[in-house]
Amino acid sequence: MMSNTAIKAVVLDLFDTLVRWDPEKLPLFAWRGREIRSTIPWFLDHLEKAIMHRFDRETALATYFEVMTEINEERERDAIEISCLDRFVRMLQRLGFRDDREVRELAAELTTLHMAGVRKVTWSPAEWIAAVRTIKQSYRLGLLSNFDDSETGHQIVQDTGVADLFDAIIISADVGLRKPHPEIFRQIATLMESQPAEILFVGDTPRYDVLGAHQAGMRTVWLNDRKDPLTPDIPKPDYIIKDLGALPALLETIQ
Repeated sequence: MMSNTAIKAVVLDLFDTLVRWDPEKLPLFAWRGREIRSTIPWFLDHLEKAIMHRFDRETALATYFEVMTEINEERERDAIEISCLDRFVRMLQRLGFRDDREVRELAAELTTLHMAGVRKVTWSPAEWIAAVRTIKQSYRLGLLSNFDDSETGHQIVQDTGVADLFDAIIISADVGLRKPHPEIFRQIATLMESQPAEILFVGDTPRYDVLGAHQAGMRTVWLNDRKDPLTPDIPKPDYIIKDLGALPALLETIQ
């Protein structure tokens, strides 16, 4: 049932809400019959140069994907964030590295390469930025994102040119939790100095953005430009629009 409480704050997701992520600009990578766009070629080359005779491409890739599968399962099960740095630490440890200093230094280098690639292919359409500026004129503004590197997450927000308009920003790597964990929604509400019922949460991923915000007592806007169906386990969002550019007009009808 829709709340009658006035909306005083709007909280946005980051990827595919405030910014676009365009993996088609990443190098094409083939492994075991699959072709994917990925930063893997960049950090794999660096790993090979760093460890030279100890490097085995097949083993390194198999270990990387094993660690990624494991981390994704932990994230989905426990709604916790595991940083990109920790991903590479696990990978290197599984590959037999024993020197903690060497592991941390090399993992940091691999993280930097990977995140530079992610940032390079992330951008924000002008219409979305204009929408943020319009919304800020009438509402407190927050951002809550699932992203596994705090520094890069905040840099990507800075790259939009409107970071200063946000009253509060939480990247999941800041706090070690991920949407839909209720605590991360409580934290953003506290930083926004708003009650959950006063917040309109806007995002594109049903499980994280619609279910998570709904369970936290916030109203929800689902960005669904592909017109995907909802699965039965996801509550119906309060509103559905194409993208962030349509949000100012929606807010006029709500208030």
